[in-house]
Amino acid sequence: KRQFSPSMSRPSILALDQGTTSSRAIVFDHRGRPRASAQQEFQQSYPRPGWVEHDPRILWQSTRRVALGAVAEANLVARDIAAIGITNQRETTLLWDRRTGNPLHSAIVWQDRRTADHCAKLKRAGLESLFRQKTGLLLDPYFSGTKLAWLLDHVPGARRRANRGELAFGTVDTWLLWQMTGGAVHATDVTNASRTLMLNIHTGQWDEELLKLLRVPPEVLPEVRGNSEVFGEVTSVPALRGIPIAGMAGDQHAALFGQTCFRPGMAKNTYGTGCFLLMHTGTKPIESKHNLLTTMAWRVNNRTEYALEGSVFNAGAVVQWMRDGLGLISHSGEVEKLAAQVPNNGGVYLVPAFSGLGAPHWDPNARGILVGLTRGSTSGHIARAALESIAYQSADLIHAMQSDAGRRLRELRVDGGASINDGLMQFQSDLLRVPIVRPKVTETTALGAAYLAGLAVGFWKNRSEIAQHWKIDQSFTPKATSATMRKYHQSWQKAVTRSRDWA
Repeated sequence: KRQFSPSMSRPSILALDQGTTSSRAIVFDHRGRPRASAQQEFQQSYPRPGWVEHDPRILWQSTRRVALGAVAEANLVARDIAAIGITNQRETTLLWDRRTGNPLHSAIVWQDRRTADHCAKLKRAGLESLFRQKTGLLLDPYFSGTKLAWLLDHVPGARRRANRGELAFGTVDTWLLWQMTGGAVHATDVTNASRTLMLNIHTGQWDEELLKLLRVPPEVLPEVRGNSEVFGEVTSVPALRGIPIAGMAGDQHAALFGQTCFRPGMAKNTYGTGCFLLMHTGTKPIESKHNLLTTMAWRVNNRTEYALEGSVFNAGAVVQWMRDGLGLISHSGEVEKLAAQVPNNGGVYLVPAFSGLGAPHWDPNARGILVGLTRGSTSGHIARAALESIAYQSADLIHAMQSDAGRRLRELRVDGGASINDGLMQFQSDLLRVPIVRPKVTETTALGAAYLAGLAVGFWKNRSEIAQHWKIDQSFTPKATSATMRKYHQSWQKAVTRSRDWA
């Protein structure tokens, strides 16, 4: 494999971050600083209520386009790039023809709820505890296993062809790796695999018993690898040919690594389309008593580390809804200004359960609700309620996480698009009563993928060297009184109760 050499003219790492609403590429230098980037949004498809799909070809084409764009902006060529790291929206499920590489169906996105009945059937059969013990996950439509089973059952001839070994399953990481290597490598990493309901997180291998229960033939599955190793080389993109793909991790695990949360008890929250809160728990998995997920944090140098995770399905998506659905703002950046027009929420609460509630509630039948409206309520109150809903949902996760881990949070490291919103970060600190710490580089998902790739080829020596690059941009400490925030939180919980079991 190609190792990083000090003689490389402008040594860099290229990180590819394929997200739910956009694909982006960022070139990082040796100090972990972004030097060039490119981003492309793409269309979401909602063929039926509760269904969310992406075009697999666009996922690849947009990733390819931004990769070339970022490299061109940095004025680099392939020999200047030590390695490529991939990070991706997790759980999104694809199925394609091994011979042609053509997808058999649209990608079923992680937000999609079409397999709720399948999950309910497995629960009624008393199987949730088995899945929970082996995978660390709940039986929920969120995860890939039932999505894959749906594809095998609903795409004509798919199950027969899968049994013959003609089809390949993958999450987005696997799909991009397949495309970049010209179909030569069909592999995933432990973090993405641990989100499928099919991987035993204690052994790090696909679980035969779970595969049989989900009726998934092992012939469709990718090889499971670690997070920091050379997976293959780019062959399908001439301008990038020969660059090793040396790091791969699901977006939230990559962000935990990018935030250098290397010790047990360290936690980060990514404010993206959803909110994803992970706490490093060490080398042994902790089983949650509060409906959180136990997940692999990463496997590096054959050492597996674990995390507790809580997911908020709708965070930044709430702001997009205000823009696209309600027309209250023309672009996302306006929401903070609109919310600042009022001194408080005026008793208005928004529970954005557009696709159900995630942890710690796990109610796929919850639906969005706007409560507390009076004739004096304005668009400013709604904007404030929308932003505050992100903080409330995150606080519910943190409280559950602290209880499970048996340790109090000392600080919360934040990243993602909405973390640049100072008002939201201050409100989050007021709610949690701990410092909220925003780093100088908030693109920590891409940065984590870059770090994992760079470690594999010797671009960075070790985690200690990486940790030295993490720098604070701003820290937010509690300002509002505990009594005020307790009152707000009680009203929020009341609103959540109203939204439950609606559909």
